[in-house]
Amino acid sequence: MKLQGGSMNKNIFNTKFWTLSIIVLAAAFARLVPHPPNFAPIAAIALFGGVYFDNKKLAFIIPFAAMILSDIFMPLHSTMWAVYLSFALIVLIGFSLREKKKVKNIILASIASSVLFFVITNFGVWLSFKMYPMNLTGLAECYIAAIPFFHSTLFGDLFFVGIMFGLFEILKARLPQLAKI
Repeated sequence: MKLQGGSMNKNIFNTKFWTLSIIVLAAAFARLVPHPPNFAPIAAIALFGGVYFDNKKLAFIIPFAAMILSDIFMPLHSTMWAVYLSFALIVLIGFSLREKKKVKNIILASIASSVLFFVITNFGVWLSFKMYPMNLTGLAECYIAAIPFFHSTLFGDLFFVGIMFGLFEILKARLPQLAKI
């Protein structure tokens, strides 16, 4: 597959593409390793894909494919739509970092991604499971009940963002072909 890039064509299936894809796939399968609740690479995968895949379609396709593959081994639940909606929005957050890949910006984007994931998925819990009254009080109760799990989400996102972004930046420094756009 060729992609128009200014006046020259470039093959999007290059060393950078495969390196990014392997990192995303490895992170997705890290979800299958026993871990504390919500300490998972979900937001990190989406953020990483949004930042590093040059082709915006692939920034969605590769991370979504990796998530779907790992989801095959996980129990399905009625809030999957909320997980994938937040995942897509986090890819968009990644797009905003493309030209501003500074440690501070990546940390702030990771925190924002954690908050976004918390808000959307717990709204999904409130809507889907009917454990709380279907009013603002019930919604507030749902969010309050989820607060103890938020620290694992936040720390997991920061941990996996650090691993994924750090690994790729180290590889870029050692393999100049990865730095090419």
